[in-house]
Amino acid sequence: MKTVFAGLFLLLSVQSFAQSPVAARLNSGYDLGMAYSKDRYNPSLAYYQLINIGERKLFSLGWTLRLGAFYGDNLNYYTAPARLTREKTGFEALGAPLVVRNVDTVRYDYITATSLNVGVRAQVNLGRVTLGASADLLGLTLGRWRTGRYRSSTGQFTIPSASGSDSANVFFQGANTFQRSYPSRVNLRLLGDNDIGTLSTEVYARISVSQRLGVKLGYQWLTTEATVQNRDVIADNNRFRHRAGMPYLALTFPIFY
Repeated sequence: MKTVFAGLFLLLSVQSFAQSPVAARLNSGYDLGMAYSKDRYNPSLAYYQLINIGERKLFSLGWTLRLGAFYGDNLNYYTAPARLTREKTGFEALGAPLVVRNVDTVRYDYITATSLNVGVRAQVNLGRVTLGASADLLGLTLGRWRTGRYRSSTGQFTIPSASGSDSANVFFQGANTFQRSYPSRVNLRLLGDNDIGTLSTEVYARISVSQRLGVKLGYQWLTTEATVQNRDVIADNNRFRHRAGMPYLALTFPIFY
């Protein structure tokens, strides 16, 4: 009997929420799409949930959960940490630009990564047309180990001696040019070169074909990151980043409460 009452209470609670003013202002759905440019592919599936603001429901704000897979051919990844890519001169307050340091490169013939990120989304609702933007904030990335060609004139890494008692530093040259790496596991948006991992930002326009289907056209900025197995002991770094801008096309399947 207690189980029956608990089930009835849960059902009434769900029904009450579905009829509440908050639920009436919810807007959710799925985006199934693909971003593409030469040598880069990024299919993705995203769930979004937004709350409409105001009586006219002109603006919407909310969150997204995005599952994406990245495939790249013949790509260069560059030194990632901001402390290595930018150097303060002391004259920035006077309008002087930051001086860009030399960065190292890892070249991949083929690289893949699968990421799951939570982000934010905002949009303007103009009848059948919706304009919006979204950005990943944090998440995780998985992927296979890949071998890349490390290019550095000064970088060195440490290898143990044959006896195992001592170690030595060697340059990323000759046979040591080829280094194993994997997609950086943690994704975290810290703005600019401070970002970590695989993160996507997009702007879009969506046209409602029907109540259950929309076509979404947009542009996506995607950052992916790889962690090299052997750390450069000179720069104290093993993180490398690739940035790409890609047109984006998706189908949207709205859900109504």
